[in-house]
Amino acid sequence: MTIHKGKPFAVSVVAGAVFTALSGTAAIAQEATVSEKQIEKIEVTATRRSGTLQEVPINISAITSETLAQQNIEDLDGVARWVPGLTVTDQGGRSDSPIIVRGLNTNSSGPGADGGTVATYFGEIPLFLNLRLVDVDRVEVLIGPQGTLYGAGTLGGAIRYLPKKVDLDFTSGEVFGDIFSLSESDSMGGEGGFVFNAPIIEGELGVRASVNYFSNPGFIDYNYVVREGGVSLPDPDWDDPSSISENLRQVEDANGEDTLTGRIAVRWLPNDWIDSTLTYFYQKQDTEGRSITQHNALAPENPLSDIIGPYESAYRYEEPREKEDQLLSLEVTADLGFAELTSATGFSQFDAVGQRDQTDLLIRLDYSYEEFPAFSSYTEELDDQETFTQEVRLVSQNDGPLSWIVGGFYFNSEYNGSSKEFTPNFDVYAIEVWGVDGNYRPDALEYYSVDKTEITEKAIFGEMTYELTDAWDVTVGLRAYEYDVESESAVDLPLYYTVFDGRASDSIELDYGNEQADDSGTLFKFNTSYQFNADMMGYLTVSEGFRIGGANGVAACPDNIDEIENQIVCALPREQVFVADTTTNYEIGLKTSYFNNRLQVNTALFYVDWNDPQVGGATINGQQPITVNAQGASAQGVELSLRGIVTDYLTMYATYSNTNAELTADAPFLFGVFDEQGTPLQNFYDGKDGDRLPGSPQHQFSFGVTYSTEVLDDKLLDVNYGLTAQSDVFSTVGLRQNGEAIPGYAVSNFNARLSDEDWSVTFYIDNLFDKYAYTSVRRDKGDMNMAVFDEMTPNGTEILRNYGHYLLMPRTIGLKFNYRFEL
Repeated sequence: MTIHKGKPFAVSVVAGAVFTALSGTAAIAQEATVSEKQIEKIEVTATRRSGTLQEVPINISAITSETLAQQNIEDLDGVARWVPGLTVTDQGGRSDSPIIVRGLNTNSSGPGADGGTVATYFGEIPLFLNLRLVDVDRVEVLIGPQGTLYGAGTLGGAIRYLPKKVDLDFTSGEVFGDIFSLSESDSMGGEGGFVFNAPIIEGELGVRASVNYFSNPGFIDYNYVVREGGVSLPDPDWDDPSSISENLRQVEDANGEDTLTGRIAVRWLPNDWIDSTLTYFYQKQDTEGRSITQHNALAPENPLSDIIGPYESAYRYEEPREKEDQLLSLEVTADLGFAELTSATGFSQFDAVGQRDQTDLLIRLDYSYEEFPAFSSYTEELDDQETFTQEVRLVSQNDGPLSWIVGGFYFNSEYNGSSKEFTPNFDVYAIEVWGVDGNYRPDALEYYSVDKTEITEKAIFGEMTYELTDAWDVTVGLRAYEYDVESESAVDLPLYYTVFDGRASDSIELDYGNEQADDSGTLFKFNTSYQFNADMMGYLTVSEGFRIGGANGVAACPDNIDEIENQIVCALPREQVFVADTTTNYEIGLKTSYFNNRLQVNTALFYVDWNDPQVGGATINGQQPITVNAQGASAQGVELSLRGIVTDYLTMYATYSNTNAELTADAPFLFGVFDEQGTPLQNFYDGKDGDRLPGSPQHQFSFGVTYSTEVLDDKLLDVNYGLTAQSDVFSTVGLRQNGEAIPGYAVSNFNARLSDEDWSVTFYIDNLFDKYAYTSVRRDKGDMNMAVFDEMTPNGTEILRNYGHYLLMPRTIGLKFNYRFEL
């Protein structure tokens, strides 16, 4: 008998056993009289064609706007709790949360603030942004490389934010608000906004606009901030309250965040075969400080170790950051008959300015800064970037057994950044106390670096699918790419050369160096799927992914670097550039549904081979952070997602993932720095073959249950409980270089929503039991004089405070409302 897709089939004995285990005998008793209620069929477009989650033969999760509201999910951190294989480490508003897929990470805090191993899309435009999920139709998460389907190269996966489309037929609007309190905050937080949609010419031209304002009061107190840099003592007599008060001040709830988000889209359908949308998106984020505490993290001899509380930070300066993002995009689709043509053009830019405490870095360099009793340092950073992207693709629309996708992609990004380190009054101390014969430096500018980088990437990509039978498909894909990175950078040490070398008091000398990196290559994909029956489909995928290489943006060292004895910041030849890293992903999956689609169980087994993984390192001269390449790593495991209707009133859902990610070769540059002959300059341990990778847990689990019923005649009451849990996370590869195992934890969330057709009111409690947990670390224990070797211990370690833990958001209790209308 030929099995056709979509044809009903009888429930198997195996399916019955699975459902019995999950739902109990009460649900089985209902099998004979199965109700009409079924699990919602979610339409996705991840493969560039519309299909349901159960029909698409790849590992994909989709969270709809209804689920976002139901589970009180407001950003990507919340999405990741319900996607097996995806880890988003919450580091608060001050730091972009690192995104890790299937454990592909080598750095303690995640793969960086640019999305790392994951490509993120806003509509059809690649854009990395920690987006507030306002007026979003759904979020699609694709696990595994997607470079043959998407313009932006993906090493581990892709995330798509799909905003709601402009409705050309109806005028509608939505008003919403939220007020909440944090258990560790002295102020209330809130969120509010509106969405408005209106046709200008019915059926042809329309506009949709949304505005949202979010305010989080914060919950970390910066209680040890110097009153005046270079004058106040960062470490006063801790036994003398008057000395503490005279030198330090307290800042309550110093990690708050205010974010304004807006979008306006104009859609035009001039005829029945062209659909175009012009969109402007804006987001401004004003954050106050890091969600980090040094509680239980300071060296035992540090007097603060017995004083600092669990929700306190020990930084000497406040650490605000403002970031403004803008995106202008034009998306056009045209029905050409034989194929659909899509053009996506995007121009995005961001500007950011921030300040951070830099005291510990300078103390660790062991240049005797700590001998100045009032020594403290802060950094001001400026970043701006402009990016242009153009993607064009054709998707076939024929009814035959052969279908195809072909596209082209162009990406150009120009980044400008600068960093200034200030050491207030250190010039005065050096001249008047040390007796240095030099000039004063009134601006206290100790370090100044400038970095300009331009990245250009071009690619052609495509896939071809052939239906061997009604049940069996085979897909092959190819991507050809090339990229070029050009970097210009310079570094100056103004205070050193002014105070110790007699340079002018306002002098800045920048000697720019140029670096370039380029590469080209091809990526391959093979996928085959088989529809065993209407409710069971299996697939096999082998796909390759890559992430471009680049330049580290640190000025090149002079040829006579070995003869220079004074302070210098520079990069040796091998430290200047890093190459692209690539992955080969092997995956076998099964998608099943049972009991007339009242139960869905999807499973995937995977193995990822990671070549030349990009890892964090440091320059020999000046200890500047850079990226280098290790030799290899791998990840393997299983991912499971389940959704079931237990009764007509009760729905459950669960996910589980087990990921074992480790080095497959020694990584000598991971923790130490070496000279040109490969001789270690520090006695740090190297990464070793078999070491577990950091940043993500081996086990992740989530479970949710929703009870829905009618109350007050015709109102709908949804009561939701969700539990998310994870095992421990390593802070460094193999726990080497003073790494630690961050304990696992479980978090419960609860909400109850009362709704009508036009309105809803939701009461919610996130982190129901006020769990205190660490999500990740900043730097490592070696910063706190816990180093393995005594000879590594720098001067002044008893006053170092940089190392700390990012904290999980404490219990949040809130009430939100939503009102929708049509005119």
